[in-house]
Amino acid sequence: MADTLLQERYARVLDRLDAACAAAGRSRQSVRLIAVSKLHPAESLAVVAAAGQIDFGENYVQEALQKRLDLAAAPATASLCAGIRWHMIGHVQSRKAPLVAGAFSLVHTLDSRKLAEAMERRLVEADARQPVLFEVNVGGESQKSGVISGDLPELADYVLEHCPHLDVQGLMCLPPVFDAGDAARPHFAHLRKLRDTMRTRLGLPLPELSMGMSGDFEGAVAEGATMVRIGTDIFGPRPARV
Repeated sequence: MADTLLQERYARVLDRLDAACAAAGRSRQSVRLIAVSKLHPAESLAVVAAAGQIDFGENYVQEALQKRLDLAAAPATASLCAGIRWHMIGHVQSRKAPLVAGAFSLVHTLDSRKLAEAMERRLVEADARQPVLFEVNVGGESQKSGVISGDLPELADYVLEHCPHLDVQGLMCLPPVFDAGDAARPHFAHLRKLRDTMRTRLGLPLPELSMGMSGDFEGAVAEGATMVRIGTDIFGPRPARV
């Protein structure tokens, strides 16, 4: 019964995403769904992966790495694990950078020189590259992570000059009124305009805009999101963190 409910929720989210892309006049292939499996068991993730989902987002480094080990170790899910693209969408402390750098398909939350430098050191050692997004604090909220919009150009210039193993792909945000429908849309529009400005400044394509969650992703798609991060509407309410 639980597996069936997960499959039904996942199918409904896909239908909503199809409709949002159609309403915005965009190709469905232009928007990637990131299924946010934070705090949910590896078994639930496997059910959604078996239904066709490829991209999964995790907020906590150790949890993400343990789920990968668990899925890879079980004969029933090892082949599924091999096809998953893992995204780090939570704040990364610089001391955990060695665990993250080179281990994820995309890190959505680069927001400081300190983190960039720590990741770069690890990538040099591993002779690897790491695709990243700059996390932008679009609301200027002191309690949230993310670089303030006005400070982004300086951080981006630093990363491009000093961190050649970081592959900057675009921007990410978590607006002040996340999951609140159209109330978040002006913040999504701001991130898109900021991305366009940074494209010119840096001379990079910056193809990715990671924005939009369960309650507001239709507005994010209308404003140009290329990735939407959906957790609750797929996996249900999050269990308490132990």
